Amino acid sequence: MDHPKVNLFIYGSLRDSRIFQSVSGCGFSLKPSRIDDKTLFAELAFLPHYRRVSPDNVYYYAVPASPARIEGLVIHGVPSAAMVEIDRYEGKRYQRETVQVHTGHGVVEAQAYLVTTESMRKHFGDRFHVNLIHELWLRKRIRQFLKKRTRPGDDTEDAEVEREADRELLATTERDLVMSHYHREAVSDYYLEHELNRPRPSIQEVCRDSQAQPYVRNYLALVLRQVLLNQFDEQLQVRYRFELEHMRPSLRYFARSVSLLASLRMLNANRSVVEPIVENGLNTISIEKVARGGADLIDYIKYAVRAVRSIFDLRVAEDHLSRIRANLQPGLVPLGCELELSNVGAAAVEPLRSATKAVDPVYDGFKYFYDFHLDVLCWKLGGYIDDHSGYTDRPRRQGFFETAPGRLSIAGELSRPATSDPWLLSQLIHEIVSFYQVRPHSLHLSFQLRKSQIGRQRILPMGFVQCLLAMGGGLEPGPEGLWLSRMGRGEIMQKTSGEEFVFARTSRRNWYLGDDEIADRPPAQATTHVQQYKFIRLDRQAPYEPLILCLKGLQLAYNPGDYLFAEQMQQNPRLYQHYQELKKWANHPTPIGSRTIQRLVDTVRQGLMREGHHRPVHSLHYIEWVLHAIETQLKAFNQQVA
Repeated sequence: MDHPKVNLFIYGSLRDSRIFQSVSGCGFSLKPSRIDDKTLFAELAFLPHYRRVSPDNVYYYAVPASPARIEGLVIHGVPSAAMVEIDRYEGKRYQRETVQVHTGHGVVEAQAYLVTTESMRKHFGDRFHVNLIHELWLRKRIRQFLKKRTRPGDDTEDAEVEREADRELLATTERDLVMSHYHREAVSDYYLEHELNRPRPSIQEVCRDSQAQPYVRNYLALVLRQVLLNQFDEQLQVRYRFELEHMRPSLRYFARSVSLLASLRMLNANRSVVEPIVENGLNTISIEKVARGGADLIDYIKYAVRAVRSIFDLRVAEDHLSRIRANLQPGLVPLGCELELSNVGAAAVEPLRSATKAVDPVYDGFKYFYDFHLDVLCWKLGGYIDDHSGYTDRPRRQGFFETAPGRLSIAGELSRPATSDPWLLSQLIHEIVSFYQVRPHSLHLSFQLRKSQIGRQRILPMGFVQCLLAMGGGLEPGPEGLWLSRMGRGEIMQKTSGEEFVFARTSRRNWYLGDDEIADRPPAQATTHVQQYKFIRLDRQAPYEPLILCLKGLQLAYNPGDYLFAEQMQQNPRLYQHYQELKKWANHPTPIGSRTIQRLVDTVRQGLMREGHHRPVHSLHYIEWVLHAIETQLKAFNQQVA
């Protein structure tokens, strides 16, 4: 009895016609005119819901991944005898299964050699999940370089601690090497050593600077805390990479959001342990010793690395990760945040700093941030100093200490969304504010736009703007009673060609680091558009989860645009009138009408209920809780200003 011929989808080494012919005895061609008894017809095809990975850098495997797809070839009419040989060639690690592939002529049923998640995890650990073999190998080469450069041949624990401290000081260089790896086939040994072979940064000069000396101890305390955070995060990334990757929606998102949240929680919850460690480090390595040349920045970092090895507890880490996992509420809209921190508020930047003669007694406006290499040490949270000038290369600039989880490059505006989970983003905001112990100032929330939204955005109704200001504009005592401080102090107003209200702005972001694996070009989604809301007061106690979901629901249902440019008000007298009314209302807020509140809540509900292609993504009880929280916040605002 003759066995029927089958269609075969291939995506690895068998795509080479010479290998396919050697294995099966048949050739293939994409041109129908060349088809004969020994040459089979092939056409390009996509296999949806799978990702092609190569954790051993030899063979390709197709693993389940719902948002992904694999491009390959479907070979039509493969004889059973040829399939027997191909089965033998593929080996026991694969399972031949029937799949549906998409060709230019429609959907075709075919056989494909697939693997299960369990078998890949058994053979390759967690590496297969995100195809990290090349990145892991690169990081291993970096560690080998440090082992040769830092106390070569010394295998003691102290030498390992020093190498890890060196790695902290090369953190952004390592990050950039990994990023550059995505642009080329490999990073050569010459290039790697050229980039890594840099002198250690020194703080001896700044410790001798009489103007800096009042702040040196505070900066060193910040260094120690930051290294503790980095090392906690590194421990989680190494020990729980597989679990962390399962909590990330896709490769498009920042890989460290969950591990950073867990690390922040562990440190913030144990201040009684952390603060004595920091204090002991400052006393053990005195500033005077550094100024005399007897110690340097590396010694403080070594101290913190060693401290983490003694206090990091796996049981506590697992408990925090399990709590985070139990509370996750992932959506489909990529989210991000930027936090501005300053001990002098809006006076952190010119011209207000000079006008008010404001003085930051702790960090002097973060003037010495870069002297202490904090731009490198804070990279995981996207930390840098923003003086609102637009320049990023000014030494010793004063301004806001700004953090943005997922930001990979300041100058290049390269970033990845922090998460798609409103709860996770809200928790990150609160834990970051608690960790840095600097007065919170303002919060920017970013929501990625869908392609269908770009160019079709509408102006928000004035009532909706009032509701959003009531939820996040910073209601607090003003000169004549309560006011919305973000607007009352003029922090979100600026004058260019005319007065502007910096409430919301649309901007472009880049998240992709390399070329497309198949098409050899950046994918269409490499550049994204985000709507960033800048009106929000950052507060230690404010509940941001309802506001995040409120803005997301508005974006999905109403698709709001920039609000307000000077040109918008010049072209539309009605908008200008609304703006003038908003300013008066913000200085002397009155209750918002119940119909306006209900209309906002209904609009948010409409957006959240159709987030997933006209279906809700969040559970219905979560959506109802959020809508109730929004309504409750607005009613509480009305009671306060009545």
